[in-house]
Amino acid sequence: MPHFTLTRVAPLAGSLGVGFLFGLAGPLAEKWENPVCASLSVIFSDGWSWVCYALLVGFFGRSKVEAMLLASSGLAVGVVTYYVFKDLSPTIPTGLESGVTGGINYSSMLVWGTAAFILGAPLGLLGNLARIPSVGGLPFRLIGPLVALVETSMRLAAEADGQRAAVGFTWNVIRLVAGTVVVTLIIHAIRNRWHSRRTLSAESDERRVTRNVPSL
Repeated sequence: MPHFTLTRVAPLAGSLGVGFLFGLAGPLAEKWENPVCASLSVIFSDGWSWVCYALLVGFFGRSKVEAMLLASSGLAVGVVTYYVFKDLSPTIPTGLESGVTGGINYSSMLVWGTAAFILGAPLGLLGNLARIPSVGGLPFRLIGPLVALVETSMRLAAEADGQRAAVGFTWNVIRLVAGTVVVTLIIHAIRNRWHSRRTLSAESDERRVTRNVPSL
């Protein structure tokens, strides 16, 4: 019984704990005025990072149901934590102003927390499907880096001029890394597929040769 309880409670506690830290990271980094903290604030405040968090939680889920539940709960906790600390902080992450500083914006927290809980389930499922080996799971593994690539490209086109240099630099780095990850995942899946087909072909040829060898 203790082992069963541990295997059930540990993943839930882990996803909720990481979600809490994830939601805390953005507002906390904004408290310090330096390029490194500005970059960290951008990373943990942009939507692509939240999508990747839910996908990773789903990827490590032991079943599809568990992946969906853990991603939903962890993402909701992260969003609630984000809004609590963002609105109580004397400074607010760039581009994410919600109105009044010094008080919690309950309406935004409720709306986005509910949205996170609802959207977390399909994201967790997609993350779990990314475990399918080779080409079969490739489309699901590409979701995270593609979202990062598209979002950062859109932000650079629409918002880069009004941001600090560190913010634009961060978006460029994220876009470069995301594009590299996309290409790497595609090449890796194709190579694995090619290697599997060669292995199957060699095994088939070996069985055919074995059948054709006359018995003594």
